[in-house]
Amino acid sequence: MHSLDDYDKKLLQELQQNNKLTTEELSKLVNLSQSAIHRRITKLRNEKYIEADVSIISPKAIGFGITCVVDVVLHEGSSKAIDKFKSEMKKCVEVAQCYYVTGTYDFVLIINTRDMNHFELFSKKYLMDNPNLKHFYTHVVMDKVKVSYGVIL
Repeated sequence: MHSLDDYDKKLLQELQQNNKLTTEELSKLVNLSQSAIHRRITKLRNEKYIEADVSIISPKAIGFGITCVVDVVLHEGSSKAIDKFKSEMKKCVEVAQCYYVTGTYDFVLIINTRDMNHFELFSKKYLMDNPNLKHFYTHVVMDKVKVSYGVIL
C-alpha cells in the first residue's frame, strides 16, 4: 500500500460523501485532471483503501421496522466456538453487522427485523437455541441519532 497524499485524502473524503460523483466533478473538487482522478481511484480500489461501492438501503423502506443491538456472551471462548458463531452470523440475513469484541461481551450484533415477532423468532433460532451461547442482552434502537460509514482521513 502506498501512503496517502493530500489529493488521495481529499478524493476519499469526497467519495465517502457521494461515490456517484463523476471524474469531471471530482477533478474540480480535488483540483486534478480527470485522468489523474481515474488512475487514483483505480489504485485506491486495487489497494483496498476503498473496500466497496454500495448503495445503502433503508431498512424501514423495505419493511424492517426494528433495529436491535445485541450483546452476546459465549460459554466457551475457544477459537472453534468463536469461528462457528462468526460463520452462523455471516449466513443470517437479519444480522446487518457482527463485531467480535474485547471486554465483557464476545460479540456485538446489529439486527434488523420486520417487527418484534420477527425478532423473537430470530432470537429463538440463533440465540436462545444456540448451545454455546451463555447470555445475550438486547437493546432496541429507539432513534438513529448518527450512522456513518466514513472514516476520518
